[in-house]
Amino acid sequence: MLQKIKNKVLSGKRLSKEDAIKLFETDDIFTLGKLASRAAKKKNGNKAYFIRNIHINPTNICVNRCKFCAFSRSKGEAGAYEMTIDEIVKSLQPSALSPRRVASGDSPQPFSEVHIVGGLHPDWPFEYYLEMISRIKKSFPKICIKAFTATEIDYFSRISGKSIVETLTELKKHGLDTMPGGGAEIFDTGVRNQLCPEKLSGEGWINVMEAAHRAGIKTNATMLYGHVENYEQRVDHLIRLRKLQDNTKGFQAFIPLAYHPKNTEIGGAYSSGIDDLKTIAVSRLVLDNFAHIKAYWIMLGEKLSQVALLFGADDIDGTIIDEKVTHSAGALSSKGLTAGELINMIKKAGKVPVERDSFYRKVK
Repeated sequence: MLQKIKNKVLSGKRLSKEDAIKLFETDDIFTLGKLASRAAKKKNGNKAYFIRNIHINPTNICVNRCKFCAFSRSKGEAGAYEMTIDEIVKSLQPSALSPRRVASGDSPQPFSEVHIVGGLHPDWPFEYYLEMISRIKKSFPKICIKAFTATEIDYFSRISGKSIVETLTELKKHGLDTMPGGGAEIFDTGVRNQLCPEKLSGEGWINVMEAAHRAGIKTNATMLYGHVENYEQRVDHLIRLRKLQDNTKGFQAFIPLAYHPKNTEIGGAYSSGIDDLKTIAVSRLVLDNFAHIKAYWIMLGEKLSQVALLFGADDIDGTIIDEKVTHSAGALSSKGLTAGELINMIKKAGKVPVERDSFYRKVK
């Protein structure tokens, strides 16, 4: 069943939408894995990347209440929180981390990247976010600020009255270095209407990312899978990302995000390990113009992330420190790992660990 597709991959030809659907439908997981592994090695050799990073979620109060999200709260609801800028800056100090986390670093500052995403707060003005990243950059000038999803950028644009381009330019001027890929979910309108009808549309997400790339801001891209979508809708999502990457070359990595059902409105079940590996592998083969495919260990779990490194992934993300969003929905993984634990995971998978910065440059 896969011979024609295999021949296309081996000859360097681009896969079609029909090819990708067949790959998702196949039971030949081993051939699929071998093809994806070959494609990954062609791009990055036997390397597997990781980063010393920390996640900050300034608030879970959100004007949107997406049905797949267990993290968000309405203002005044039990469990709702909001951080001041002083609290955010303080949380990045080594003294605020546990001894185990500090021990994971080899310098006074045990991470090189701060990853910031949060709810769309109903009261915070755009200036709050500008001050936030400005204060972080002034306090920690060597730390890369990777912040704000396309959905957040669109929200900032609306509350400030600025265009998307003006919004991105202001953020960049105040210290924004790069952007995560969250908020993409599934681009299909029907699926989006079931998951997050209030959220930025799939086309809107693409437009924000294109604007970011044109402004010189590198980003990641994601796809949330395993909820109500089908294979055709997943493939459509991948093809749209590939098309944008052809045009802008602004995506650094693609991260398939496995849906977690606990404490969500739509419920459902966890994705299977087979589906997780298939999605990693198909992503690697379809997204031939993406340099990196990430196995996000928070969602996949530590052990399956190791296997994913043999199915087309070449990155397992980072130390993270204290993940909140996925754990609100029932993540079974740790909330954070040390650099030593990540290195051990990679080595045990037979890969060569490479510590990177936010732009995939090797950290010496």
